[in-house]
Amino acid sequence: MAASDVPVYDVAANDPDGRLIDRGAISETDLAQITALMQALGALRDEEDRFGRASEEYMKLGRTDMRALHFLIVTENLGRVVTAAALAAHLHITSASTTKLLDRLERAGHITRSPHPSDRRALAIRVTPRTRGVATATVGAYQARRFRAAARLTPAEREVVTRFLRDMTDELAGADGSFPEPL
Repeated sequence: MAASDVPVYDVAANDPDGRLIDRGAISETDLAQITALMQALGALRDEEDRFGRASEEYMKLGRTDMRALHFLIVTENLGRVVTAAALAAHLHITSASTTKLLDRLERAGHITRSPHPSDRRALAIRVTPRTRGVATATVGAYQARRFRAAARLTPAEREVVTRFLRDMTDELAGADGSFPEPL
C-alpha cells in the first residue's frame, strides 16, 4: 500500500467511534467534502514542509534562522529598522537566543549589524544583498506561486477561503494546549 493511499485526514478513519466529531448531523456528501478539504490542507502542509526543509538545507539554515531572515527582508521592504529586541519579539525567543542567532547569521554572511540611525543604544540589523538575492530567487519565487493560486480565485472564493482559514486558526488557537498524562 502506498502512503498516498492512506486517507490520514479522513474523519471516519481518525475518529471511528465518533468520540471527537459528532457525525450524526453531517451527510455523507458533506463528510466526503470535508475529508477532501482536510486531505488538501494536509497536502499543502506536507508541501510547505518539504519546501521548507529544502530551503533550509540549500541555505544551510534552521527554521528560526529562515524566519528571522524573512522578517528582516519584509521590514526592510517597509522601510523599517530592525533591532535585536524587535527580532526577539517577532520570533518569541530570548535575548540570549537572539544574540546567538545573530552571531551565527553574521558569521555566515547573511546579516550586518550597524549603529541604529536614531537610537545610540541599539544596533540596526539588515540582510546582506547576497542573502536577499538568494532568498528572493528561492523562497520569494515560492511565495509568488501562492499569490498566483490566490489570484486565480474569484473575489467571492477568496472571501470564503479567507473566512475558512481564519475560522480554522481561531478553532486551533482555542485549544488550551493541555494533554492527558503520557502513557
